[in-house]
Amino acid sequence: MGTREGAKEPSHVAFLFGDPVAHSLSPAIHNAAFSALGMDAAYRAMKISPDDLSEAVSSLRSEGVLGASVTIPHKEAAAALVDDLTLHAKAIGAVNTIVVREDGRLLGDNTDVAGFLTPLDSHMEGLRGGSAVIFGAGGAARAVCYALLTTMGPSRLAIVGRRIEQADQLIADLAPVDGLGVLRSTLFHEAERAVRNSRLIVNATPVGMEPAGAASPWPASSDFHDGQVVYDLVYAPARNDEQTRLLRDAAGQGAVTIGGMAMLIAQAAASFKLWTGREMPMDAVRKALSTTS
Repeated sequence: MGTREGAKEPSHVAFLFGDPVAHSLSPAIHNAAFSALGMDAAYRAMKISPDDLSEAVSSLRSEGVLGASVTIPHKEAAAALVDDLTLHAKAIGAVNTIVVREDGRLLGDNTDVAGFLTPLDSHMEGLRGGSAVIFGAGGAARAVCYALLTTMGPSRLAIVGRRIEQADQLIADLAPVDGLGVLRSTLFHEAERAVRNSRLIVNATPVGMEPAGAASPWPASSDFHDGQVVYDLVYAPARNDEQTRLLRDAAGQGAVTIGGMAMLIAQAAASFKLWTGREMPMDAVRKALSTTS
């Protein structure tokens, strides 16, 4: 976790733990924020395998470390490696932000909830009480489910996964916040009716992310229609594409679409404040992202 030879080591540092991380825009976001505020701090992306996650989390206790972001595929595993969890993170069973407290204890939080809801706010009135579908059953899907259960009041919330046991485990873990029993699990090849009948469809899988950006978690574009909101958490689609294939297909059928960039920035801002106690300078961040290829 060192710097280039001859480069000055910053007094504070935060990390991104995930695999893959080469595509991540988080370093551009956080380093632009540190620079704009004149902070002697840096943010570094670290490709961490599941076998190395425990050691990586333990290393955060080093002097000068602010904390870490946690992304695919480590969000659930990280929840068991920290000392304390916020109520959100405990209920979700997944962590996307680790904060090093002054006493050296590690706090796990989940800013994906606020990040997910921010760009959805203006659509929530039309979605409330309707049905929804979530592609994926990993850490991001857990945060999305929790957010929708506590704000949207869905009549039905279908978790569509490749492994039914993973979706079933998510449902069991979120049972305490699913007071009306609206969560359901299904496999992709059985979900056609749910997709067609849902007001909200969320992709919480990495399918569609660079470099495999030509793929879509739901290739049957004819299942989308006017009156739906299709929200793709992927923020780095195929190179030279402004949207993922999922969003292009949905827009072509009249659906309202939301990309993952707004969520990425919103959750990053919440994490930044947890680490530094300061608001993220959004203008500087957006300017940095506009020049990032």
